[in-house]
Amino acid sequence: MDDANYENTAGDDEYVDDDIAALEDHPEEESREAVIIAGAEDLALDPEVPLYGLTLAYSHETFIAAWPGEALATGDKVLVPTRYGQDLAIVTGAIQNRALHSGKEIGHIARRATEEDLAKANRNLKQEENAFKICKEKIKTHRLEMKLVSVHYLLEEPKILFFFTAENRVDFRELVKDLVSVFKTRIELRQIGVRDESRVVGGLGVCGRGYCCHQVSDKLKPVSIKMAKDQNLSLNSLKISGPCGRLLCCLAYEHNFYGEQRRYMPSEGCKIQHDGVSWKVTEVNVVAGRIRINAEDGRQLYLPTAAFEKTDNRWQVAHPELS
Repeated sequence: MDDANYENTAGDDEYVDDDIAALEDHPEEESREAVIIAGAEDLALDPEVPLYGLTLAYSHETFIAAWPGEALATGDKVLVPTRYGQDLAIVTGAIQNRALHSGKEIGHIARRATEEDLAKANRNLKQEENAFKICKEKIKTHRLEMKLVSVHYLLEEPKILFFFTAENRVDFRELVKDLVSVFKTRIELRQIGVRDESRVVGGLGVCGRGYCCHQVSDKLKPVSIKMAKDQNLSLNSLKISGPCGRLLCCLAYEHNFYGEQRRYMPSEGCKIQHDGVSWKVTEVNVVAGRIRINAEDGRQLYLPTAAFEKTDNRWQVAHPELS
């Protein structure tokens, strides 16, 4: 029906503690449509037109947009066309290195937010709280297997967005009819994944800091078990998964660092001839930059990465004095 728009952006599997593979992301989950409406490409391509990082306060989705007007400061509020309709966004800073974003979809800023826009946004916040309560009651009444995550009133369109999670596809047609009868406006229900829920709601991770997806960026490559293995982490689901039940975002952030550092280190199991004896690499600590090798005669050494050297595609202990 016209009043609702169903979007299954995740299709998340149920968290299964003894199935470590269930923690991984799936390619189909990354096919989410762009948050911004592409436009004004001539502005984005013009090197004289500044680019700015933006975030939507209600969903914490991040994107880049061009703005040819007076310089914007971090924290400024602007209006941008999004896939849902024109809405309020917050400037997170100017883009200094345009080359890093070459080939990416870039939107455009429609205008600065006015005092009237900000006042309306504040009024909407109060209405959203009430709409959240009403929708939760309706979901309970209809006995639907879905969890309401958040509600958002668009700033410049008569539309209310309801974001929810569910393990399976939900037939919410009767729910939509009820909501339309209450709010007398367009209702749009969007199913999101568990990572998206964490991004929207926020919280503290095991490190004691805010979720990366909520405070840093929602742009994240799929996280795989291989990343955990490459970082020598225990494949214990409780230790390598976040509150969303998926692999920790930081595994993806740190993966490139580990890959780069391992280029300068012999791998575990590597055989090395040193001091007339055959040694075997038994531990590689990328973070500490130290390597443990064990000799056939029982000796054991802990050496820094700088003590090793690769010659003719073979590793050797070139500087044992560094131990």
